[in-house]
This record gives sequence, structure tokens and C-alpha cells, in this order.
Amino acid sequence: MALFSQNMLELSAELAAHDAIYEEMVEKFTEHFLYIAAAMNRSGPEGMWDEADGFYYDLLRLPDGRSTRLKVRSVVGLLPLCASTVIEKWQRERTPRATAQVWERIRQMPELLDSIHPTGPGHLGVAERGIMALVNSERLRRILTAMLDENEFLSPYGIRSLSKFHQNHPYIFEVQGQQYRVDYLPGESNTGMFGGNSNWRGPIWMPVNALIIRALLVFYLYYGDRFKIECPTGSGRMMTLFEVASEIVERLTRIFLRDDRGRRPVYGGTEKFQSDAHWRDHLLFYEYFHGDNGAGLGASHQTGWTGVIARLMQLFGTITADLFLEGGIGDVFRKR
Repeated sequence: MALFSQNMLELSAELAAHDAIYEEMVEKFTEHFLYIAAAMNRSGPEGMWDEADGFYYDLLRLPDGRSTRLKVRSVVGLLPLCASTVIEKWQRERTPRATAQVWERIRQMPELLDSIHPTGPGHLGVAERGIMALVNSERLRRILTAMLDENEFLSPYGIRSLSKFHQNHPYIFEVQGQQYRVDYLPGESNTGMFGGNSNWRGPIWMPVNALIIRALLVFYLYYGDRFKIECPTGSGRMMTLFEVASEIVERLTRIFLRDDRGRRPVYGGTEKFQSDAHWRDHLLFYEYFHGDNGAGLGASHQTGWTGVIARLMQLFGTITADLFLEGGIGDVFRKR
């Protein structure tokens, strides 16, 4: 919802360049973003951010008004990265009144500035870009450290929806003497609960990966080469956020390519699709993918959301980091 508010803000700013009445909508959706940030970013018992763990968790509200964090290391903790939008200099210049009022509104909520990314005068990045983001640089680095850990979220085939940490450390929550358990499941669900859907339990899900890649590119437009992170965590290899995004795309692409044995991970142990000349080169776009071996799972016709892999491959095959940093997201996508 924070990202949705940013998307609506961008649309309103575009319309405001032609009709000033839409400047009110710029202010409205900025406030929506700030209220969501205020609710999420508290580090106390009422917020989703856990300062000790450096991660966001779901919050369970109990009938008596108390709340507790459900410390499942899942994609829930990664999604706040996605609520990030770069504000180009030309965008601010087209809506000066709305820009001034937005900065003033943020100034009136100083408690937020300890958690959201700094924005406004004095906090501009590469090419005088501003940024609107739920996480500041410190939280960004802590979340990415977990996300890029191959023992947690980083699979050879993309970003898992549940940390592999839970393979040996299942999360157990007890209510009125009954235990509820979350295990790492890289493949299909082992329970019929919630219809047996596995998307959020360990497999690789293409649309979430795409949102994460977008976020990394947004932060790169702001920071450029100044911000580097170890990838994979513990490897000693320092990468820019553009390089990290490219690394994730390469891993996602690996799902569909033949490995050194001539087999495509997407088809797993289905021998017909691996070796039959009539089938082996006709790729299917599965709903989600095994978190450890990349095999396709669920429905086999998700050419909508899983088909985004083609756009990601095309994008990273035609741009360089320098070109992207110079032109920005809008310029790069208009040319391609």
C-alpha cells in the first residue's frame, strides 16, 4: 500500500503538470505514504520493525488489544524495500507548489525521519534525485544482508519467499495450548491449509522478485556507486545495487537455461520435457519455482506474471549501469 501511494503520487504529479488541481492529490498520497510509514516503522511493540533482528515481521493483534510479532523470516520482511520511488529533479520543477508542501508536511513529522529514508532539501542523491522510501540506508543494508544470504533467501534461482533458516529452525507459535508451525518448504505445500498454496512458504515467485529488482534499481538511481553490499553475504564480493539486481536476474534466468548436463532446471525430473526433441525447447512459465532446484511448480501457464522474466532479460541485456544512472527509469524504458 505504501508503494501504491507512491504510484498514485507519481500519476498525480504527471497530471498536475497539465492541470494544477491534481497538486492536491500529490499532497494526499504523500500523506497516505507517511501514515503507512508511521504505522509500520515503529521499533516498539506496536510496529513491524524489529531493531534487534534488523527485519520486518507480521504483527498479530490479540483480542485484548495486546500485539506480538510473528517472527517468521519471510518475504514480509523484504516487501518494505519495494515501497521506494525516485523523484527526478524535473518532476519537482514541474510541480513546485506541491513539492514545497510535501517537504513541509514531512518536516512537520520529525519522528518519521529516524526511520524512513531522508528526503527533501539537503538529501538529494545522484543527478539531484530525491527518493521516497520506507527504509533508510541502515535498514536497507540490514535487510539486504539477510536477503542476499544463500542460507536464507538467496537461492541459485532467485529470491525465496521464506528463509531457508526455517529448515532447521521452524517457527512455532502457541495459542491456548495449541501449536502452529511454519517450516521451510522449497516445493509444494505439505498441508491443505489455505488451499495448499505454497507461494509464500519457500518457493521462488517471479512477481515478488520483479518488485525487489525494481526497488534495487530505484535505490541505485539515488545512491549510484556509493552504496555497495556484499553479495552473496559472506562471499567478500562487494556489489553496487545495479549489480545485485543483475545477479538476481541472472539467477532467475538460470531456471530456464540448460545446465552443464544439458538439463533445464524448470523441468526438474520430468524426463519427457528434458529429453524429448518435441518438448525440450518449448518452455512453460510455471506459477512458482522450487526454492532449491528451480523446478516449475503450480500452474504451468502463468505467462502473465512469470513472463516478466523475458522483460528482465531484455532490460539487463540492453542497458549498462552508466546509461541507467544517466537516463533514469523513465528515459531508459521510453527508449526500449
